[in-house]
Amino acid sequence: MNISNTKIAILIPKKIDFNKPLIRKIILALVEELHFSIASINVSFVDRKEILELNGKYLNHHFSTDILTFNYSGSNTQLDGEIIISYEDAVENASRFHISGQEEYLRLIIHGILHLLGYDDQIKNDKIKMKRKETSLVKKLNYLILNKI
Repeated sequence: MNISNTKIAILIPKKIDFNKPLIRKIILALVEELHFSIASINVSFVDRKEILELNGKYLNHHFSTDILTFNYSGSNTQLDGEIIISYEDAVENASRFHISGQEEYLRLIIHGILHLLGYDDQIKNDKIKMKRKETSLVKKLNYLILNKI
């Protein structure tokens, strides 16, 4: 697959210890690993206030969350979607699980891509399946963070 012209847009505040080239490499590694293509992917890191507003507006959930995903194409193989990550919730998760913020950002990007590919975490068995895949991918792709590739 030709990934040179893949449209990946990333919005990330300067105060976050993560960078656009690394996020792009993570997503492209997932393309190779999970065998999907991208029409367009937008990844945005926002504060808790913004994700709370988006969660209420689009999902009628009145609480913060670490990630929201929107699949605009409805396809699970040719992705056109958006991943929105609350960096404040991510930092809290990292502290709670005793991992680095960068590993938590990796996990959230993987989690978002899995949602766009049709994985679900609302039913217990689906959640277990998704969590296993997510954990496997975090272990497999963590070298990107460790090597600052």
